[in-house]
Amino acid sequence: MTQGDAVPTAAFDEMILDDGRPRPGLEALVGWMLEAPRATLKLRQADANVLFRRIGITFAVYGEGGDPERLIPFDIVPRVLLAREWAFLARGLEQRVKALNRFLDDVYHDGEIIAAGKVPERLVLLNKAYQPEMRGFDVPGRVYTHIAGIDVVRTGPEDFYVLEDNTRTPSGVSYMLQNREVMMRLFPDLFNRHRIAPVEHYPDDLRKTLQSVAPPACPGEPTVVVLSPGLYNSAYYEHTFLADKMGVELVEGQDLFVKDNAVFMRTTRGPQRVDVIYRRIDDAFLDPLTFRSDSTLGVPGLMNVYRAGGVTLANAIGGGVADDKAMYMYVPEMIRFYLGEEPLLKNVPTWWCEREDDARYVLDHLDELVVKEVAGSGGYGMLVGPKATPEERAAYAERIRAEPAEFIAQPTLALSSCPTYVADGYAPRHVDLRPFVLVGADKVRLVPGGLTRVAMRAGSLVVNSSQGGGTKDTWVLEDGGPDHA
Repeated sequence: MTQGDAVPTAAFDEMILDDGRPRPGLEALVGWMLEAPRATLKLRQADANVLFRRIGITFAVYGEGGDPERLIPFDIVPRVLLAREWAFLARGLEQRVKALNRFLDDVYHDGEIIAAGKVPERLVLLNKAYQPEMRGFDVPGRVYTHIAGIDVVRTGPEDFYVLEDNTRTPSGVSYMLQNREVMMRLFPDLFNRHRIAPVEHYPDDLRKTLQSVAPPACPGEPTVVVLSPGLYNSAYYEHTFLADKMGVELVEGQDLFVKDNAVFMRTTRGPQRVDVIYRRIDDAFLDPLTFRSDSTLGVPGLMNVYRAGGVTLANAIGGGVADDKAMYMYVPEMIRFYLGEEPLLKNVPTWWCEREDDARYVLDHLDELVVKEVAGSGGYGMLVGPKATPEERAAYAERIRAEPAEFIAQPTLALSSCPTYVADGYAPRHVDLRPFVLVGADKVRLVPGGLTRVAMRAGSLVVNSSQGGGTKDTWVLEDGGPDHA
């Protein structure tokens, strides 16, 4: 188990104090919530659902019969962070992502952190996401993770924990942007009463970040494209949305080809050179000549152009070695090793079942812990011990005994809650937060807030959209708080 502070077991309400009063700075919002007629709120919630359906924001759930397209539940009550809270979070997020990028650069070059005994060598070299083809390759700006989604949970007024680092192809930013647009359309009076930090500049920040890491030999303004696996991908809406908002082309593998150590896009005006590819395709499918030979999603020869410096891929190939759930335990040490600083954001105490003592503890306390697959994502393959049946825990224990290195366990966190509009009025529901950190060769950019995911079922701690979770607009109240002018 990693060292860390004791984790609170009682849920913290982000908006209401124990005595029922609003938290300082949130009085105007809580007052509005109490004054708004229930019939009006019900109508606005229905309007929001219509808007999201009309816009086409759905989420594909694979493995289910019938129509897999599902409308992600949206809650009309915003989740609020005060400016000072966001300022602290932003510093911690920037620190963490800087260290993750330094780590990736190191393990594909000199491996100093391994030589120093701070990270086990086998955890890197035997990691399924480690790509030997990236050894010795200097990526532009030494940036591997250009877009990071860091999942954060809160357990108290000043207590923020990082739950997961997403350094491959994190999704969800389109929902963050559309949540804000819908809220502004439905509740303009509410926005007039508060100074809320804007988020709509994210596409511009993303484009600037991507252009900053163009190959050094790039002539003129870099050409950026978004590479998608296509219509049937669960995040296809986001691919189209971001390409449109950035003013760049959305392409699929067959739209690109390699020639003379460069990548070109087929257009009606003839071939156009591409300098930066924001790829939303997993490593294994990017180049059938290097990785999976049966892939029809990628571009043959792309890896050779990449290594020759003819194109930049964001995020870089092989970045997944940094967001493995076992590697997560070592991120605080990465911060100390590379930056010489103490971590600002806490890790959740974690047991790794490859260690005999950890495995023994986990098996003895399955009814208290959350157990996850090391390579899992999206809430799949997870056991929430207190909510599981004895039969489910017994079956999961057998999986752990069979492959102990493939599982980590953590305490059942008391995720903070926010008031959420439900059929009977307002009720607390647990939330997490995915801020998006953009790392360019020039600077680090963060849009205030992020994507708040909410567990829509009473008592549930699972916020993932694939598991029935919903979303909220995330406000960062700028200095000065409510505007009563």
